[in-house]
Amino acid sequence: MFCPQCGQQQVNGVIRFCSRCGFPLDGVIQLLHNGGSLPMYRSPDEPVPVSPRKKGVKQGGLLLLSGAVLVPILGIFASYSDSRFIEILTALAAIICFMGGPLRMLFAAVFEEGAPKPVRLYGAPAPMPMPQQFAARAASPALPPPPVRPQPGWRPRPNTAELVSPPSVTENTTRLLEKEDRTEH
Repeated sequence: MFCPQCGQQQVNGVIRFCSRCGFPLDGVIQLLHNGGSLPMYRSPDEPVPVSPRKKGVKQGGLLLLSGAVLVPILGIFASYSDSRFIEILTALAAIICFMGGPLRMLFAAVFEEGAPKPVRLYGAPAPMPMPQQFAARAASPALPPPPVRPQPGWRPRPNTAELVSPPSVTENTTRLLEKEDRTEH
């Protein structure tokens, strides 16, 4: 991957900023993994879609709590009336609410599909399925290679080896010989 601002080739696709110019690369990485299209984000006003698993657990909890309210009320009515129908209705409501509620929650937690994984903003995004029409484009690099010669706005880095010439190999030996000559005289 290349930085879209300066053309610097990046070492890996996990980095968040360009090593040369500091350009944030999070959006570029998401674009590359999505075949050049931005992921769809919902507005803050839009309701959050509920997964079937969460919906089932809510239904089971609501059934259990409604039994905690409905069964005592039906029990009070059954105690004041002599009707056998209300007693059977109270027993049936107790069985449905107190057995059906937890069973519905268990079924939802074990067998129903959960919410999709959220899109990560930092780091390498999870690969998403890509339509076939974009697959050929995604195989080729998204950006052109950096220019061979530097752009006019950038000056080349100076070669510090040219500023000071390296010492010769015999220079130290010559100094030592000159020291010995001085000490002898």
